[in-house]
Amino acid sequence: MAEIETPGLRRISIFDTTLRDGEQAPGNGMLPDQKLRLGMLVDGLGVDIVETGFPASSPSDYKATQALSHQLTNARFATFVRAVRADVDAAVQAGGVEKHQIQVLATGSDIHLEHKRGVSRADGEHEMADTIKFARSLGVTDISVAVEDATRGADDLLHSLIDTVLEAGATTIAIGDTCGCLLPDEFGALIAKVREWAPRPTVVATHCHDDLGLAVANSLAGVMAGADEVQATLGGIGERAGNASLEEIVAALIYKGKSLGVYTTVRPDLLYPAYQVLAEAIGLPPLRNKAVVGVNSFATQAGIHQAGILRNPATYEYLEPEVFGRQRQLMVGRHSGRAIIRYLLDQLGASDEGALVDQMYEEYVSGREGGECYDLDTVKALMRERLEGKDEAAALR
Repeated sequence: MAEIETPGLRRISIFDTTLRDGEQAPGNGMLPDQKLRLGMLVDGLGVDIVETGFPASSPSDYKATQALSHQLTNARFATFVRAVRADVDAAVQAGGVEKHQIQVLATGSDIHLEHKRGVSRADGEHEMADTIKFARSLGVTDISVAVEDATRGADDLLHSLIDTVLEAGATTIAIGDTCGCLLPDEFGALIAKVREWAPRPTVVATHCHDDLGLAVANSLAGVMAGADEVQATLGGIGERAGNASLEEIVAALIYKGKSLGVYTTVRPDLLYPAYQVLAEAIGLPPLRNKAVVGVNSFATQAGIHQAGILRNPATYEYLEPEVFGRQRQLMVGRHSGRAIIRYLLDQLGASDEGALVDQMYEEYVSGREGGECYDLDTVKALMRERLEGKDEAAALR
């Protein structure tokens, strides 16, 4: 495994928006107590910012922000506001100003200005400047501008908007691929331009959606182009197809950090327990084919794969299960081979001579139908009974 922290690499900040953008999608709503429990687990991961919600939108988000603002011990917390003074006031009332980032929603495309907002570019800039200055007057010093639909915004619109908000006192520019419409090279090119318009110490952040299945790839392209921060959600939950997956981002930063010139200090071993709490809270069913947190992320029944893994797990495992708090699972099913049978016979201290291997293979592998799979302990127990002559309990029914 790559070193988590290597001198000379650039540290990437992680902004978790599971409790805000992730939660606002249909079916993902959480009660304040659930948000508190999950938010504390995310805080324990070592993320930099936990977005607690949109306090002005509901009593539930207000209450969750109140609780988390007092309970978080590692991360700063962020609240989401529109470019409206009343929203900022509600956020500050809920969470105070200490360790509090206000994230103000800006309109980043003409299509949104005209068809959603019905305002001009100048109006959009004016309301942003006014809101940022108001937040600063209340004592807020950490102000992020979330540029919605930035990936469909014209360069002159975005450049002028960024100049305006930086002059007003913004400290972070978060570029939203709100509709998930760009390819990685396109998104990287946009981040490179924003990086020129907003030189450090201004933080440039990515906020990518997964409509084309490219949220993680786009986020990483943004990092390569100079972004300092990635906004993501556990399990990639969020609007429509979801957001960039936090666990996938962390895995890429750990295993490909040297190639990217970056590193993360998020603890990968705590990602899966946090995801399990999220799944329980929102009723998310187990997913077989999800990277890092999926049921089959570190499981296989294929004979060719199992033969390699039994000799050296690196043959088919690039990500190591123990790094992510997971366990390797070799399952017995109709696609398994004789290698797993030999392995189990060796575990039982039995002969692995050909006839016995063939007999057990016929009984527990080739004779199976459908997609049923069985864990090794179950099959080993049945094989033991079979070897002891207890035929009645031997077969998988």
